[in-house]
Amino acid sequence: MAPRVAVVGGGIAGLAAAHRLRRELGPQAEIVLVEQASRVGGKLRTVELAGRSYDVGAEAFLARRPEVLRLADELGVADDVVHPGGFSASVRAGSRTRRLPTGTVMGVPAAPESVRDVLSDAGLSLVRAEKDLPPLRLEGADASVGELLRGRVGDEVVDRLVEPLLGGVYAGDANRLGLRATIPALAAALDGGAESIIAAASSALPKPKPDAPKPPVFGAFQNGYRRLIDQLLIAADAQLRLGLPVRGLTRTESGWRLEIGAAPSPEFLDVDGVVLAVPAPAARRLLQDVVPSAAAKLGEVELASMIVVGLALPADVELPDASGVLIARGERHDDGTPFTAKAFTFSSNKWPHLRGANGELLVRGSVGRFGETADLQLDDAEVLRRVRTDFAELTGIAAQPVESTVVRWGGGVPQYGVGHLDLIADVERALSDVPGLALAGAALHGVGVPACIATGESAAMDITRALLPGTLREVGR
Repeated sequence: MAPRVAVVGGGIAGLAAAHRLRRELGPQAEIVLVEQASRVGGKLRTVELAGRSYDVGAEAFLARRPEVLRLADELGVADDVVHPGGFSASVRAGSRTRRLPTGTVMGVPAAPESVRDVLSDAGLSLVRAEKDLPPLRLEGADASVGELLRGRVGDEVVDRLVEPLLGGVYAGDANRLGLRATIPALAAALDGGAESIIAAASSALPKPKPDAPKPPVFGAFQNGYRRLIDQLLIAADAQLRLGLPVRGLTRTESGWRLEIGAAPSPEFLDVDGVVLAVPAPAARRLLQDVVPSAAAKLGEVELASMIVVGLALPADVELPDASGVLIARGERHDDGTPFTAKAFTFSSNKWPHLRGANGELLVRGSVGRFGETADLQLDDAEVLRRVRTDFAELTGIAAQPVESTVVRWGGGVPQYGVGHLDLIADVERALSDVPGLALAGAALHGVGVPACIATGESAAMDITRALLPGTLREVGR
């Protein structure tokens, strides 16, 4: 009898899991993809802005990881992959906008002089003096990024460089984020014998190869993630159930039963295996009766929310000579007004193909940091007004947008707190004792698209191993 598997969650992790299940279980398997929202894609969303397909969720992927490029090749969409142009990023810190320094690891300098343009004289002195502090030893423990760095290289490195960069990934607070999960290269260098933060950053930086071409760090899809999502759906050939929450999960003699749909008239779905590709709070709720120890751990994962604002500006506007600007926490306009945005991406600079149908310039603003909820409670019109005002303050450009869009991501970004890696190891250890049940998604091993794909594929392999022992192929073959 052909196996029947449910994938709960239609984000990129769930779609990758469904696709891999189809490849491993074959055409006779029944794969049911259940998604609470009215669309698939999760935090990947492509809209039309000024006649151009434009991503308002994740906009790029780390090209140094293989998952997206391999999947694009499998699905026949590798020709749609593009890479950034030559513009560099900038940062607004200390009431000035400066080019984002190179020679850092997520803002942590490998040499004091590399960050002199962004720090005050006093801040730079602290970085220079770090080499004279007692040797740093983690002894295998995790540490708060903010607390560790503030004690070694000072507040300014954290506030002006590290937190703006981490904020772009996690929308988080550096003081609450764990070093091992968010800056693993730095932790690995300290584990490997580096005795200072500066030495660890220097050790963690890739060694230059003068004669070798520098590979692109990031990639994107020319017409947005929509094409990848569409092809994943086709390849997975799953039965798609949209707009249906999963309210319960129970173990049966032969597999699993899901309760889906409205509470007054639920529907029950019996399957042989389940992949939960949902945010941590939803996974916790579904696991609380079947794997309570995993549910308890997932309950410790906090989430941050954010807003993305897309602007299409007239074609005759001249954007700054940068790919975008990060805004440090606490920065203010000249009149004392605090910034609402935490970052802007000058999309038409960063991605040369991104222009509107009539040459419009596309710009993306991001709002939302963990623990700061007031801005997220503003209505769309006020968010748009404030973001436009921020943009004008930073660039001098006050042109009326030709078109705009405001997209909210409630609870969209898991926070990787201190001890996150151990927490997830405990979750996965508990689930490994329950065959036919697997977990995927951004709460596990990375919030980026490649990492989410990796968790979805790994979950699919776990299910296949439970249902068809001894028949696994390696991913990518």
